[in-house]
Amino acid sequence: MKKSLPYIHPMNLHASKIKERGIVVFDDVRQLPSGNQPFASPHYVIAIGHRGRIDLTYDGTPDFLEQHTVGVIFPNHVIQQVSKTDDYLATLIVVDVSVLNDPMLQIINRKRYRHELHPNVKLDKHEYKMMMNVVEGMREITRLKMADHRMLMARLLEFFIRLLSHYRIQKLNEPQIEKRVSERFQQDLKEHFRNHRDVAFYAGRNFLSTKYFSSIIKQETGHSAAYWIHHQLVAEAKMLLHVRRDLPIQAISDMLGFDEQATFSRYFHRETGMSPSQFRNSD
Repeated sequence: MKKSLPYIHPMNLHASKIKERGIVVFDDVRQLPSGNQPFASPHYVIAIGHRGRIDLTYDGTPDFLEQHTVGVIFPNHVIQQVSKTDDYLATLIVVDVSVLNDPMLQIINRKRYRHELHPNVKLDKHEYKMMMNVVEGMREITRLKMADHRMLMARLLEFFIRLLSHYRIQKLNEPQIEKRVSERFQQDLKEHFRNHRDVAFYAGRNFLSTKYFSSIIKQETGHSAAYWIHHQLVAEAKMLLHVRRDLPIQAISDMLGFDEQATFSRYFHRETGMSPSQFRNSD
């Protein structure tokens, strides 16, 4: 009788692939990466249960994943397997932390506190099928080795998260309108980042002191308010340099609210390690 090979979790087997591709779908997952031992993933992980059940603890709190259940785990939360059925089977969407800075995926950080408080949601058959259709789109992008792989995967992941959020609102009776300070900050940032790059401005719009405002943003999103201001500005600069190749760098500098092109160039180089022209020519 042929001896079966020991099961190796795909996250342990393909660590370099996760870093290289940014977003990877793993099927045929049958346990946690560390078996019965505590495990803190360095990645953002979405687990979709197909059959069976796994009982675990999430930061010491009992939790589980079973058929048609979707769980969202942010980096560095400790999970530990308590027990599982022999037929347990899941799909994982594993996202390298570098991808979380993608402007298209800021919804992940905006929804962070919801998932950290309650990681799992149980779907009905129709909802589960809808979610798996999106996952199949991700698989197809990988199979065809399509150009702009990261961008296309990020688009589908964004849609997946929005669809999951819609189901969570219905299932968990979550309020649809978010009133978190970080949510208002992101809205203000999109409107004012070209002209206002100081944290005090955004704190004032929320009628909070700069220190208290900064501590809330850090607590709700995992990053400082200054980080998000610089991130928004650099992301917009990268987009304009890539998409608006018809515009000279001076024009892009003006659009982003810089007094001089030299000031913009120094800022962009400090944040990215490249000059605007080097970044444009590297695409």
